[in-house]
Amino acid sequence: MWTWKADRPVGTIVIIHGASEYHGRYKWLVEMWRSSGYNVVMGDLPGQGTSTRARGHIRSFQEYIDEVDIWIDQARTLESPVFLLGHSMGGLIAIEWFKQQRNPRITALILSSPCLGLQIKVNKVLDFASKGLNVLAPSLRVDSGLSPDMATRNADMIEADQNDSLYVTKVSVRWYRELLKTIDAAMVPTDAFLKVPLLLMQGGDDKIVDKMKVRKWFSGVASHNKSYREWEGLYHEIFNEPEREAVFKAAKAFTDQYI
Repeated sequence: MWTWKADRPVGTIVIIHGASEYHGRYKWLVEMWRSSGYNVVMGDLPGQGTSTRARGHIRSFQEYIDEVDIWIDQARTLESPVFLLGHSMGGLIAIEWFKQQRNPRITALILSSPCLGLQIKVNKVLDFASKGLNVLAPSLRVDSGLSPDMATRNADMIEADQNDSLYVTKVSVRWYRELLKTIDAAMVPTDAFLKVPLLLMQGGDDKIVDKMKVRKWFSGVASHNKSYREWEGLYHEIFNEPEREAVFKAAKAFTDQYI
């Protein structure tokens, strides 16, 4: 876990990254928040980035939620309004974290192309076999099916990812089954977001997440203050796209309301 402090902080952002990636891919976004007066707290999820646990593998999705709990506790020590930003699988983690809290003490929540359904079609035979393998060989790893050019149109980011040894390319059977189980759980109606301001921003040309499932979740979520924005033509990683400055300005305009 790392903390980047602003010179004159007005708030603190906790960022939860997505599957396959890690904190190092967020240098631009971290600096944008920090230079705008927000402290940033972020770490690498279990099995990803610099984590010492088995790469691409988890025993339970709860491991992610427990890790994020540590990051949020750290953010609260900085004594400023705390905002939570979850991208892709990080958005799914944020949703499940909220559902477990009686008093989340989060000022507002931003979801970036949250993983609430997959565009990637898994081989039906492999999908069926994974149910048995989840018991017999849960740590067996297979190709994730993801590639950097599916996530963004940013040529510099694609090149960096292709040469990044920390970018996860294989995931375990257990990880896959836990992800599907958590997506199903997230779609169950809840009032966990009733009182927290919510901004959901979705890539209009997302190649990884099923935006129709994202829209369905958003339309069904109970909230007194929620807003949805779909960025036409943008791929999955809206904060890495060529239009990322406009995306960041929209996110900052949202958080600035609650300072």
